[in-house]
Formats: sequence, structure tokens, C-alpha cells
Amino acid sequence: MTLTRYDSRGGRDAAPRDLARLVVDEPDFIQWLRNTRPELFKRDVHKGVWLRVGIWGAGALAAILLMLFVILPGMADTLSRVIPIEREVAFGQAVTRQMISALEDSETDLQACTSAEGRASLDTLLERLTAGRALEYEIDIRVFNHSMVNAFAAPGGQVIVMEGLLESAATPEEVAGGLAHEIGHVEHRDPTRHALRSIGSAGLLFMVFGDYSGIALLGEHMLSASYSRDAEARADRFALEMLSAANVDVAGFEHFFAQRTAEDSSESAVPGVLSTHPGVEQRASRASRVAAHQGETRKVLTPSEWQALQAMCEEGAEALE
Repeated sequence: MTLTRYDSRGGRDAAPRDLARLVVDEPDFIQWLRNTRPELFKRDVHKGVWLRVGIWGAGALAAILLMLFVILPGMADTLSRVIPIEREVAFGQAVTRQMISALEDSETDLQACTSAEGRASLDTLLERLTAGRALEYEIDIRVFNHSMVNAFAAPGGQVIVMEGLLESAATPEEVAGGLAHEIGHVEHRDPTRHALRSIGSAGLLFMVFGDYSGIALLGEHMLSASYSRDAEARADRFALEMLSAANVDVAGFEHFFAQRTAEDSSESAVPGVLSTHPGVEQRASRASRVAAHQGETRKVLTPSEWQALQAMCEEGAEALE
């Protein structure tokens, strides 16, 4: 057992003063104290301290949730409306690179599909959908040889289509329905809003937890983008109006999203009130109402054009830089 002098601030002090602390370093004596004087080892915690800690902790958690679910979405909505389109396009290119990086992590042989015949078919389909429309963005569609059955919209008019979607579609009208839906998201700036919110959330989580991985997850966030039910319904209405104006059978839209929702196991287990996507019944009903008033329709692609589009990744692809 040793005696150590401490100053009034807790530091060691060799000057002769009143002893402030007794330091015990003999194991047997320490054990005897634990057995006979357990109150000496209790922390001196004032009454109500834990209550105050709980209140402050709850307040901090509430502040974080308020930022994540109220303030950041509001800021993202405002910014998405005021960002100039040319800057949004540049922003979208950066977001697209993040999305591609996320895809490469799961499928390292990812390539951009460059078949001339397939590209021509895709351009024909896009021209059919957008003919006579004053779109705010110039739509840039890129196809990648990934097995995922999906398409994604990125900020600034960019749309990414996966080979799995082309292979699984039964008709070109299904692909047209999916593209029209994503163009609807682009025109309503949903991808920009979602990307801004994801960046803000990642930055907030980094400040709170000091984890850079949140920023790196932006690509994954965009790939699994779940827009609000209102945004999805709005994109559906845009797509159905676009298909109807282009004289494309809207049954393809209905079948595309019915199949996609049935295959999405994560959504199938979510109650409708919590789901971010309208239910299949809602989409089918909306498509049926449009079909009831739709006039004569025309095939969006010829059989040979459709075949070339489905084989787009088989006949030509280039490695990504």
C-alpha cells in the first residue's frame, strides 16, 4: 500500500499538502476490502443522473430522426427544384458511376452493351415513346450485362437498364412500360431528390458515428431506391399517359409491374400501408381504366427489332473503364 499526494486538480504533486487520496496496490488487501467494505467500490452517482442521461439520449435520438425523416427530405425536395439542369446532369453522371461501382462489386464482369442493332432498336423504342413530347431532359439510356431484372433512373435524364430485364420481358411493350415509368421518375426529379437525401443521410450518420462507409453506400442506395408511394403512383400515371399517347398497348405495362412485384420478395412481405410501391391490384386497375379508353395500338418494335434488343448484350459489349 502506498500513499500518493495529489493536487486539487487530481494531478500528482510532490509538494507537502494534505493527502487527498489513498492508493491501495496490494491484491490481498484489495480483495479483503471488496469482501468487507463493498460500499467503497460503488461509484458516486448523484440521484437523477441516469434520468438526465436518458432524457438527453432520447432528445439526441429524436433530433437525428427529425433530421433523417423530416428536415433532410424537405431540403432535398427544395434543392431538386432549384438545381440547374446542366448541373443535375453532371451530378447524375457521378451518381451513375457510383451505381456502376456497386454493380461491379457483385458482378465483376460487368460490361456496357454496345450491339449496333440492339442500340438501334432501343433508340426506335425511345423515339416512339417520346415523339411529339416536350421533355425537360434528354433521356440517355444505357444497358449493362447484369442479370438483375430491373431498370433505374439516375439524375439528369439517365436511365440504366439491366440485361435481365430485356431477357425476362415477353414483349417489347413490357420494356416500353418499364422505360416509360423510369422516364416519369426522371421528369419528376425523383432520382435527384433521392440522391440528395441519401448523401445528406450518409453525411449525418458519418458525423454521428464517424463511419465513412455510409458515403460509399450511395450507389447501393440508388440501386435499391424506394420512392414514396405518391412518387411511384405519379410515375405510373406518367407512364400510362405516355404509352397511350404513343399508341402502345398498356397491357405490357401491367404485366411488367405485376411480374416485377411478384418476384420482389422483400416487398411481398410488407403490409400495403408500409410498402413504398402501389399494389399490383392498384396498378392493374389503373392500367385497365386507361386500356378501356385506349384506341387502336401499334407494335412498338418489329419481331426482328425485338430480337436484336433482347440479344443486345450478346452481340456487342465493352469493358468499363
